[in-house]
Amino acid sequence: MKLVTFSAGAGDRIGVADAGSGVVRDVSELLPAGAGVLDVVAGWDELGPVLTQQSAALPAVPLTSVRLRAPIPVPRRNVFCVGKNYREHVAEFGRSGYDTPSRSEDLPDKPIVFSKATTSVTGPFDDVLPHHGVTSELDYEGELAVIIGRGGRAISREDAFAHVWGYTIVNDVTARDLQRDHKQWLLGKSLDTHCPMGPYAVTADEIPDVAGLELETTVNGQTRQLAPVKDLIFDIPELIATLSAGITLLPGDIIATGTPAGVGIGFEPPQFLRSGDVVEVSITGLGRLRNRIA
Repeated sequence: MKLVTFSAGAGDRIGVADAGSGVVRDVSELLPAGAGVLDVVAGWDELGPVLTQQSAALPAVPLTSVRLRAPIPVPRRNVFCVGKNYREHVAEFGRSGYDTPSRSEDLPDKPIVFSKATTSVTGPFDDVLPHHGVTSELDYEGELAVIIGRGGRAISREDAFAHVWGYTIVNDVTARDLQRDHKQWLLGKSLDTHCPMGPYAVTADEIPDVAGLELETTVNGQTRQLAPVKDLIFDIPELIATLSAGITLLPGDIIATGTPAGVGIGFEPPQFLRSGDVVEVSITGLGRLRNRIA
């Protein structure tokens, strides 16, 4: 099932999307009053069967007639993110000099975890603010994101997928100069609108082999990133086990799993984003983000 948050007039609505037919069905009336996708994920054992059994009978409208927002427009807390999780990206990041002065290309021996503020989240087709005067080195990072369903602490690798509700796409837009100059990643990763998300929140049953997915990022139609998810250094079970070792994961938590090679700082000279550029991120079965730099 593909869930969306959309607006068509006043207020947000929850929908079940049929991407193949290009339609969405408003299921808000099947849910508790005021419920969002975050509430649906948290109450999936009860609400999932209702949506499965009753949503197909509801009227369908074209997806093009509504404005899709991020499926979880306001996450319950910062988005968990993983840095340097594809081998070739580790190398290009090390060569760039934006990581450490030593320009190390060594692979990490543990997952590198940081976060993006909830206010960085924006819709799958919304403009991204360039924040002129704050940054002049804007970059893109297409990523697969995991949505936690059943929460918990000390989750083992073997049980990890039982805690995954589903998946979505994020573009971990990054202000590289802030990332470099402040010698930490929160500021450079968290500017407003710098986490486009969506277009769908896709249940895990639609993705039987997550390692078989392929991610592609284009800038103005030119392919920049192209890699299979199986190339992750630390796979999804490892990330969940690492995060939950001492932190209780909550339903609706979002984990961005890392970006492959091909980001702007990987070029010589770097190819930073400029106003008017259009960045698209697609992942097999999960749809496509398309965001213009304002």
